[in-house]
Amino acid sequence: MSVPILEVVDVHAAYGRIEVLRGVDLRVPRGSVMALLGPNGGGKSTLLKVISGQMEVTSGDVHLGGVNVSGAKPAELARLGLCTIPEGRSVFPNLTVEENLLLMSYAGVPAEQVLETAFGYFPRLEQRRDQLAGTMSGGEQQMLAMSRALASDPALLLLDELSMGLAPLIVEELYETVGQIAQSGVSILCIEQFAKTALAVSDYAAVMVGGRVIASGEPDEINESMADVMLGGAA
Repeated sequence: MSVPILEVVDVHAAYGRIEVLRGVDLRVPRGSVMALLGPNGGGKSTLLKVISGQMEVTSGDVHLGGVNVSGAKPAELARLGLCTIPEGRSVFPNLTVEENLLLMSYAGVPAEQVLETAFGYFPRLEQRRDQLAGTMSGGEQQMLAMSRALASDPALLLLDELSMGLAPLIVEELYETVGQIAQSGVSILCIEQFAKTALAVSDYAAVMVGGRVIASGEPDEINESMADVMLGGAA
């Protein structure tokens, strides 16, 4: 069996005295899309913070490509190929689309490559290249945030609540692109409260409730075995 791109082993994490992650085990096979589902308060976003180095574990280990990266800083993880698109569409509203994208060139990515990647996945951004990012729709801002992340050529992409605040048709369009990104060889972990669209493009899925992964498997298995309440009513 090949080494997974991500393996979380018995991870515990807390905010002060409140334990939020209570022994999380999660395995993301290399080259796959995994949907991490569950209701609000289940620990999904906290787990993402742990994986991306924004929060320390109290116990347990995180392995990236077979390397134990527990305690590594976000910048170190980025150099290893981990890229996070956080909840809330992090773009610079007073810069144009093109200026937002070209910021990635300061990280050593050729400007032409940044623009080619962005416009290849999202032709609409090319039409908006001179528009201020803050004046675009929420869906277009999410496209811009995804494009900036993809310019770094990640090995593992973490998506936190991609669908938040967006119309269903836009969410469906974005997840179609997630499927295209995966076909290019990027492994993806999608953290989602609402399951249906994420499951449609996922190879595997897991459900978190109460700080633990309570089920994992292929999307059909998760759909069949989990009650609506476990998936936030969105299955």
